[in-house]
Amino acid sequence: MTSETIPPGPTLWEETVPPGCHWSGVVRRGVSLRMIDVEGGANCSMLIYNFEEKSERYNMPDTLKAQHTAYLTRGCVCYSDMGRVLCSITEDTAGWHDTVCGVADDALIARKYGTRRFQEHRNAMFRSGKEGLLKELGRWGLGRRDLHANLNLFSKVVADAAGRLTYVPGHSRPGALIDLRFEMHALVVISTCVHPLDSRAEYAPCAVQLIAWRSGTAPAEDACRNRCGENRRGFINTERYFAQQEHA
Repeated sequence: MTSETIPPGPTLWEETVPPGCHWSGVVRRGVSLRMIDVEGGANCSMLIYNFEEKSERYNMPDTLKAQHTAYLTRGCVCYSDMGRVLCSITEDTAGWHDTVCGVADDALIARKYGTRRFQEHRNAMFRSGKEGLLKELGRWGLGRRDLHANLNLFSKVVADAAGRLTYVPGHSRPGALIDLRFEMHALVVISTCVHPLDSRAEYAPCAVQLIAWRSGTAPAEDACRNRCGENRRGFINTERYFAQQEHA
């Protein structure tokens, strides 16, 4: 870690997800997860679920319409389909994270880059983001029907006047980071496969470093909480959910 990537609290754990690989784990309420684009040009496809009730998960339409945005950055939150705040973006040096383009599947990878199988190429094989996410979901008793609209951290995609989407190469620089403060106990599933609209001719996924620390939940005077009225209501819904659990 450099001085720029050291989190503002004692590290609970740290891990690096290699290029084109996948990872999953539980991040508890009050813990922040720093994600770092190690070399620049990374894409991190991410799914988020309520760990205690996995049928509740990240909801892309509600997240965007509640905050009047098409992409996520510092000050935004990620909503569940129950109107609760799963996590908040408290720091972001990349500045733009794609929410609408989905994840690369096997057919797309084969069409763009060809095929490299493990039997011949071992760790240099070509993996798809969808395959990686499904493998991780299987570890938690979930499957294909549990895939939902994912985030693509570190990737920027813009639309022209006709609605055509274009991937912006070189958007994320080496060491770019995003901090997610979790407001619920969450199952986080990620793949570091390339973005489905990546314009590079070669298959070139990049590593993402993960660092977790205990940050606490959102205070009253919090930029994410007070971004808009919808976010304030979302935090109230989240806090009532945990208050009910404590008194059950």
